[in-house]
Amino acid sequence: METLRLGRTNIIASRSGFGALPIQRIGMDDAAALLQKAYDGGINFFDTARAYSDSEEKIGRALSGVRNHIYIATKTMAKDKKSLLSDLETSLRLLKTDTIDIFQLHNPSVLPDYDDPDGLYQGLVEAKQKGYVRFIGITNHRLNLALQAARDKRYDTIQFPLSSLSADEDLELVRLCKENDIGFIAMKAMSGGLITNAATTFAYLRQFDNVLPIWGMQRESELDEFLAYEKQPPVLDEAMREIIAKDRKELAGSFCRGCGYCQPCPAQIPIETAARISFLLTRSPYQNYMTDEFKEKMERINDCIHCDHCKNHCPYGLDTPALLQYMLGEYNKFYAVHKA
Repeated sequence: METLRLGRTNIIASRSGFGALPIQRIGMDDAAALLQKAYDGGINFFDTARAYSDSEEKIGRALSGVRNHIYIATKTMAKDKKSLLSDLETSLRLLKTDTIDIFQLHNPSVLPDYDDPDGLYQGLVEAKQKGYVRFIGITNHRLNLALQAARDKRYDTIQFPLSSLSADEDLELVRLCKENDIGFIAMKAMSGGLITNAATTFAYLRQFDNVLPIWGMQRESELDEFLAYEKQPPVLDEAMREIIAKDRKELAGSFCRGCGYCQPCPAQIPIETAARISFLLTRSPYQNYMTDEFKEKMERINDCIHCDHCKNHCPYGLDTPALLQYMLGEYNKFYAVHKA
């Protein structure tokens, strides 16, 4: 498998990384088999987070025997230094390791005060000084914060959504990270499932020699697809660019990326799916969404209590309640035609 140098960390990572958020949805044995197959296939970079329920534990159980041959990145959503160090202790235990390769702040809404002795950044610095962490990073969904973090040059890596749907402004972050020798880890490379042709976004991202995509995988078929692309990388030719242009046209404007920061919903609305349903109905087999069970879930949108938790936590600034009402209308129209 091809490799890349991840900025000033000098980590030599496989050009396809493993995003371990989805493995929290499968059992321990299935996760272990998937992780081991990924390692056997040449993947040596695994990204997880304290917030991903048992994802860290699954990596620890599956890959502790090859710990010296892989790189592990994890994240904390802590709000202060004390909580950060507590999260780190838990991550080290679950991952069955003495050191985290990259310890990242998990999508903070503001950049931390670098000089606050009890703040997040000083927590990262202390963890690095004590040898519990090799490198420090930050993840974010807000371009302005990611750009500022890159300009500040305080972090060894920056993790940000990047895919074939990304806007031109996002590429400024790719350029800035390369200029400042900061490792760029690309999340949401499939745009939360809205990209249905993985070859297009694989080829698009492969043109950047400083970008490490972490593909979120929970099925062996998904892993097999990306391992096959590594053996024979798809080419970003004119035909591929036409497919990407079509995707961008269909998904133009503001849309839900399925990041999940809107959850939990007190009305139990499946926001990540419901807010994208008009796209999912046309970009994937729609029959899965025609069941009585799924329709009942969509109807929960009418039970919204307007607490605005989803709206206030959307890193893309979407008016989520209004978007959900619109999507419910589109869904009902589609349902009336196709259910019959």
